[in-house]
Amino acid sequence: MTTAHRSALSDEEIGRGLAEGDEGCLALAHHRWGRLVHTLAARALGDPREAEDVTQQVFLAAWRGRAGYRPERGPVPAWLVGITRRKTADALTDRTRRLGLVDAAGAALPPPDGTGEGPERVLDRVVVTQELARLPRVQRDVLTLAYFGDLTQVQIAHRTGLPLGTVKSHARRGLLRMRSRLTAGTTEVVGAAAPQNCR
Repeated sequence: MTTAHRSALSDEEIGRGLAEGDEGCLALAHHRWGRLVHTLAARALGDPREAEDVTQQVFLAAWRGRAGYRPERGPVPAWLVGITRRKTADALTDRTRRLGLVDAAGAALPPPDGTGEGPERVLDRVVVTQELARLPRVQRDVLTLAYFGDLTQVQIAHRTGLPLGTVKSHARRGLLRMRSRLTAGTTEVVGAAAPQNCR
């Protein structure tokens, strides 16, 4: 089937194609309704970057769950909106959990009298926390669990359900992104602060 013919498919035909495992229909669904999904997620999350992650998750979930799609129960856009709501709720739950980890890390900062961790360690935590907030969601989760939760990559894989290789990949890419955004002087701080199990 040509690209022009695919683009002329009706919503119902795209739904049937998806249910039958037609990857071209998945691509067409993403092209046709990806903006709708992203807009709904961004409105709920208030973060366009996080909404991009949710959009990818929605279409991945649609593909994996395509056998459960029933055209007679409603059109494809309505089905995708339902998946978007669930994935957005999951993202908000994850955000709450991450904020809890960050709060716990903040509670470990030394009191004003100077007892506890030295100033270099406090600076490490501040720099890492700021840079973690700028990472894509999965990379942020992996590094938060490693840095603030002091978990090994094996423990992170077990807790998140991600394959160990995926955890390693997200940790490596996240650290590289963080380092690339910092100046040469602060790069050394992050390098020194990064948990050994994520290098």
